[in-house]
Amino acid sequence: MFCKQDLSNYSQILPGISKKALVYGDNSLLCEFHLKQGSIIPPHKHPQEQTGYLISGRLLFTSNENKFIAEPGSSWNFKADVEHSAEVLEDSVAIELFSPIRQDYLT
Repeated sequence: MFCKQDLSNYSQILPGISKKALVYGDNSLLCEFHLKQGSIIPPHKHPQEQTGYLISGRLLFTSNENKFIAEPGSSWNFKADVEHSAEVLEDSVAIELFSPIRQDYLT
């Protein structure tokens, strides 16, 4: 599967948070997220491991009472079923990989 940049077909998953599935295989899914300053991703967890990379902007992650400010070039990993949240400090673009695939993110 291949994908070229296309700025259409993003879907809003939370106020100020939109995502697009880029490519996926049998065991992993790569997504791009556009996040608007002031948006909040509330505490949640899921059975997929989540690995991310921040292209632009700033995010404040919280997980297990640990806080991390991600800036361009920062990366992160949340193991499966670990609660985490995020606050968008600046308009941001992030790439995240989920394994196994998040079926709910394919559309």
